[in-house]
Amino acid sequence: MREASLTRKTAETSIELSLNLDVQEPVLIDTGVGFFDHMLTLFARHSRMSLDVKVDGDLDVDSHHTVEDVGIVLGLCLKEALGDKAGINRYGTSFVPMDETLGMASLDLSGRAYLVFDADFDNPKLGAFDTELTEEFFQALAFNTQMNLHLKILHGKNTHHKIESLFKATGRALREAVTFNPDIHGINSTKGTL
Repeated sequence: MREASLTRKTAETSIELSLNLDVQEPVLIDTGVGFFDHMLTLFARHSRMSLDVKVDGDLDVDSHHTVEDVGIVLGLCLKEALGDKAGINRYGTSFVPMDETLGMASLDLSGRAYLVFDADFDNPKLGAFDTELTEEFFQALAFNTQMNLHLKILHGKNTHHKIESLFKATGRALREAVTFNPDIHGINSTKGTL
């Protein structure tokens, strides 16, 4: 089973996170930020992974540390659960429509961290979630998973729809990338390592 758990405590957040790439339940998310909980639930469902996240963050300041630190811990757990990445597709791409919005995620579990983020949000806040933290989350996720991650809103107006399409698309692209492919023998790289 490809799974990992991590507890990370700082002066700003206390996070307990566990995931399993090979089962879909449970999905239990409690970050204290309602919109972010919704996005992580969508991400888990569309990536078809079990995800359990509990956070005690300094929400009296704002939600920045909570959102960024969850990205860090989720990325570290993904990296651990993937192991040597033998036999997986490695690459994944997904386009997700949300009414008037079309979002795209394309990723490579390359062992090299990079984020391209091309999305603008007209609404600065959704509930207690500052929408600029969307990029912060994905930056932390990409760098700690050590993956290339390209995110783009091709068109759209509604900020909720835009962010939701990016979380769903990333989950679906990740599922494609982590899936075992019987045609791949060993590690899907000419270098022999990822």
